Amino acid sequence: MSAVLDPPRTATRPLHRPLLLMVASMALLLVVSAVGMVADDRVLLGAPVWGKPLKFAVSFIVYGLTLAWLLTLPHRASRWTWWMATLLAVTGMLDVGVVVVQAARGTFSHFNQADDPFNNVIQPIFSVGVQLLMLANVVLAGLLIFQRVGDRVLTWAIRAGLAFVIAGIGLGLLIPVRSNEVWTAKDAAGHVVPLAAQHNVGVPDGGPGLPLTGWSTVGGDLRIPHFVGLHGLQVMLIVALVLGFLASRVTRLRDEQTRTGLMIVAAVAYAGLIVVVTWQALRGQALIHPDGQTLGALALLMSATMAAGWAVLAAGGSPGRRRVVRPGA
Repeated sequence: MSAVLDPPRTATRPLHRPLLLMVASMALLLVVSAVGMVADDRVLLGAPVWGKPLKFAVSFIVYGLTLAWLLTLPHRASRWTWWMATLLAVTGMLDVGVVVVQAARGTFSHFNQADDPFNNVIQPIFSVGVQLLMLANVVLAGLLIFQRVGDRVLTWAIRAGLAFVIAGIGLGLLIPVRSNEVWTAKDAAGHVVPLAAQHNVGVPDGGPGLPLTGWSTVGGDLRIPHFVGLHGLQVMLIVALVLGFLASRVTRLRDEQTRTGLMIVAAVAYAGLIVVVTWQALRGQALIHPDGQTLGALALLMSATMAAGWAVLAAGGSPGRRRVVRPGA
């Protein structure tokens, strides 16, 4: 076990090839899905049948590239992270493959309870794949979140981002947990299909939705906090990148401690945003139609974030103008 925890011997590593293979397959799927959106007019619950494969392709491309880059950074337990990332790549391709097959069949990939020979085979495979995908993400986060990867700013960005990924996975589990009965919907051919869960709150799945995402515009939608959590890693890394860019132009940001403090403030603010959009969805409220309570919570979050940011900047002072105390002065 001690060998597993030894620090890496090299400063950088090549990009993780299984993840790159997954990204390449998702890029191909993106093209196929885009063509399908134009050429195939079938719909599921009012949305194009190829809309879900397209969204999954984009999400896995972004996450796969992010993780492949992240694993090039010096870190401990690199063999474990390599294998967990490989498991993630394999199960990601497997699960999205099921999504594609079901889309081509004009039926549902998630929570499909139809009792037919093909579905009875493919749904258990999909379920096991989802569980292994979640396991790979949790283990990867556990291996990386408690060690230093890069400078302090980047380390905190990665810690917060991976924590948000796990939160996003957990929020995705709210969808089946909240469902206590099977409901039915029609597939693209008009056949009635029993489904074990609904992602909308307060209104049935389907109906009016936002362009591209399909998020409900008339009720709550638990896919929103799930998405916001899963892609928090990219947001945190962008914040770290922006802080690093500004450090060469803003004197106060040249101090790593100040940038680290701002990074932590951004992470807490993003956690607050996840709480707000989850609360909003659970109350059956559409994202684009916030009520006074939601707007008040967002205003409070923004005010607290700005105050905390100013406090960090004030405490950091101006590194370039600090007084130098000479001996005997």
